[in-house]
Amino acid sequence: MSVLEEMRIRSLGVIDDAVVELSPGFTAVTGETGAGKTMVVTSLGLLLGGRADPALVRVGAKAAVVEGRITVSEGDAVVARAEEAGAELDDGALLISRTVSAEGRSRAHLGGRSVPVGVLTELADELVAVHGQTDQQGLLKPARQRQALDRYAGDGVEVPHTKYAAAYRRLRAVAAELEELTTRARERAQEADLLRFGLNEVAAVEPLPGEDAELAAEAERLGHAEALASAAALAHTALAGNPEDPESVDATTVVAAAGQALDGVRAHDPALAALADRVGEISILLADVSGELAGYADQLDADPLRLAAVEERRAALTTLTRKYGEDIAAVLAWAQEGAGRLTELEGDDERIGELTAERDALRAELSVLGQALTDARTEAAARFADAVTEELASLAMPHARVSFAIRQTEAADEASGIDIGGRSVVYGPSGADEVELLLAPHPGAQPRPIAKGASGGELSRVMLAVEVVFAGSDPVPTYLFDEVDAGVGGKAAVEVGRRLAKLARSAQVVVVTHLPQVAAFADRQLLVEKTVDGSVTRSGVTVLEGEDRVRELSRMLAGQEDSETARAHAEELLATARKDG
Repeated sequence: MSVLEEMRIRSLGVIDDAVVELSPGFTAVTGETGAGKTMVVTSLGLLLGGRADPALVRVGAKAAVVEGRITVSEGDAVVARAEEAGAELDDGALLISRTVSAEGRSRAHLGGRSVPVGVLTELADELVAVHGQTDQQGLLKPARQRQALDRYAGDGVEVPHTKYAAAYRRLRAVAAELEELTTRARERAQEADLLRFGLNEVAAVEPLPGEDAELAAEAERLGHAEALASAAALAHTALAGNPEDPESVDATTVVAAAGQALDGVRAHDPALAALADRVGEISILLADVSGELAGYADQLDADPLRLAAVEERRAALTTLTRKYGEDIAAVLAWAQEGAGRLTELEGDDERIGELTAERDALRAELSVLGQALTDARTEAAARFADAVTEELASLAMPHARVSFAIRQTEAADEASGIDIGGRSVVYGPSGADEVELLLAPHPGAQPRPIAKGASGGELSRVMLAVEVVFAGSDPVPTYLFDEVDAGVGGKAAVEVGRRLAKLARSAQVVVVTHLPQVAAFADRQLLVEKTVDGSVTRSGVTVLEGEDRVRELSRMLAGQEDSETARAHAEELLATARKDG
C-alpha cells in the first residue's frame, strides 16, 4: 500500500519552511485557528496537480515549493504510470515536487523528472481521496453520487457498464456517420441525378472513338463535292487527254513520246538508260494517278441528304463535347469516370441502410445493458444505503436513514431514447440513471436530498460514513479530511474520531481538525504553531507525545492547557481512544 511519509513545505502561505511527518495510520493535524493547518491540505493538493494560485506564495518569496515522499509497492498502478512518465524510484519511494512562482508559473517533478502537471493529476485518483468542505459540496451533485454508487457496486456495475460504454461509443460513431450521410443526402442525390442525365445523354448518342474527326473530314468533302469533282476531271484530262479532242496534248502522251525517244538509244549509254527508266516510272505513275482521278470522280458522293445526316450527327457530338469534354475521347473518359462515381453514390444509399440497421441494433443492445445497469445500481444502492445507515448509527445519528433515488427522464420520443422498464428514457455515456442520495434524519421525516436534508454537522458525518463504507470495498491508500468534522461536537465528535480510527486500519488517514475528541484517536498528532512574526518554520510543525499531547488536547478542550479539569478530560479521551484501538 502507498503511504505518504512526509511533505516539506516552503514559502507557502504562512509557512516559511516546515516538514510534515505523517503516520502510516491516523495522523491528526491541530493548532490554533490561522496557524496554517489547512496549508497541509493545500500542499497535498499542489502535489496532486491542483491549481497553482500565485496568491499562495509567501510575501517576499520568489516561489512556493512543496515536496512529498510517498512509499509505493511493486505492481502499483501509480508506479507503472510514474515510470511511463520517466520517473525513477528512490529506495522504494516516489518523490514528487511542485513549484509555484509569484508570477503564477508552475513546474512539476516526478521521480527526478520534469513532467506536465496533468501527470500528477492522473496519479491523484490512485493515491489520495481529499475531503473538505468544498469536496463535500462536490459530493452533493447527483453525478458524483452516481459515480460513488458505481464505485461501491464494483464488478456488478463495472461489467455491464464497460459493455454499455463500448456500445454507446459505437452508437455515437454510427450516428455521426449517419448524420453526415443524411445531411449530404440532397447534395449526393443532385450529383447522382446529374450524372445519370449525362450518362444517359452520352449513351443515347453512342459516340465512337475518333468519330468526330472522321465526320469533320467527311463534311468538308461533301460540302465541296462539285469543286472537287471539277478539279479531278480537269486533272484527269490534263494527264490522260480528252477523247473528244484528238488534237489535245496530255501529259501521258508527252511522257510516252519521251520514253520512246530514249528507248531507241538507251543501249549505247548506261546513264541515258537510267534516265529512260525514270521516265518509264513517271509514265507508270501518271497512269496510276490518272486512273485514281477517274475513280475519285466516279465515287465522289455529292448527295445533299448524306451531308445533312453528317451535319446532324456532328451536332449531336458537339452537344456532348460542349458539356463533357473537349473531344469525343474526353467525353468517353468522362462517361467512364462518371459511371464509377454514380456506383459510389448509389452505394452510399446502401451504406445508410446498413448504418441505420446497426444504429437500431445498438439502441436495442443499450436498452438491455442500460436495464442491467439500473438493476445492478438498484441492488447496490440498497446495500450501500444500509451500510451507510449503520455507520450513521455509530456516529450519534441512530435514527437517520439513508437511501438512494434512482430515476430516469422520459425521452421526447422513442427515437431519442432507450427502453428501460418499458419506457423510452434519456440516456448518456453512463446509462439512463439519475442517482441521488437521500437522508431522513429522524423517524417520520421524508427522505430528502442530503444537500437539503442534512445540517452541516450531519453532512460531515454522512460523508465520513460514506468513506468508511467505501474503505471496505474500494479503498485508496490515503484519505485527507480537512475539518470534515465541522459542526460536530460532544458524543458525535467521539464517534467521528472512532470511525476515522477504524478507517485508518485499512488506509492512511490524515485529518486537519479542531476537535480534541477526534485528535485523541490519532496514532500521531502534529501541532502547527506560528512564531512571533506570524510564520511557521521548521520547528513550527512538531510531533506531540506524552505530556505535550495532553497539553494540546487540554488547550483544544478548554483553551487552557494548564487547566486540571481539561487535563483530566484529555487523559480520559486518550485512554478511551487507546482502549478502543
